[in-house]
Amino acid sequence: MSKKLLIVAATSAELKITFEYFGLPDKAFVETIAFDILITGVGMTATAYALGKHLNDKYHLVLNVGIAGSFDQNIPLGTLVNINHDTFSELGAEDHENFLTIDELGFGTNNTLATSKIAGLPNVKGITVNKVHGNSQSIQFIRERFNVQTESMEGAAVFYACNRAALVCAQVRAISNYVVPRKKEDWKIGLAINNLNNWLISFLDTPKR
Repeated sequence: MSKKLLIVAATSAELKITFEYFGLPDKAFVETIAFDILITGVGMTATAYALGKHLNDKYHLVLNVGIAGSFDQNIPLGTLVNINHDTFSELGAEDHENFLTIDELGFGTNNTLATSKIAGLPNVKGITVNKVHGNSQSIQFIRERFNVQTESMEGAAVFYACNRAALVCAQVRAISNYVVPRKKEDWKIGLAINNLNNWLISFLDTPKR
């Protein structure tokens, strides 16, 4: 039996256009001949639980998709990026004014890696967080501590699960907002979702169902 693609996203809203294009039911797990779609829920815990139920070696590629914030304002809103390195930025311990990563504590690693590159998209590094940044002090800390361009709430969890299971993985995000003190009126979620779905439909290259 040939292997297929697993698409992983946090919310069905992020893939609404893709669901409609292929005539798929709006469910948390959808199977087709060529690919499956897994909607995990938002955050690392929900993602880990969903992957624990559905991740297995019948997939030749696990592709995490969704929207993301960008620390780099040179990346235009709506741009699609290929995240090749993702970090659990909060995993560690405070040591007075310093932060010690789980690596520095000797209890594991907070770094995860893509094992497949998506052609045609710029490569960036990301962090995965429990709370998205909207405070100038915490944003400055991230800029100084981690050399990254994006943040999401699921990416590193997908990479970690795939790295541990020796499954090929990649992550594509569409930039919906800049990581600055919270200002929702400047966000371009609709643009990011449209661009993401247009790219994904093309990537799947499957006849409309």
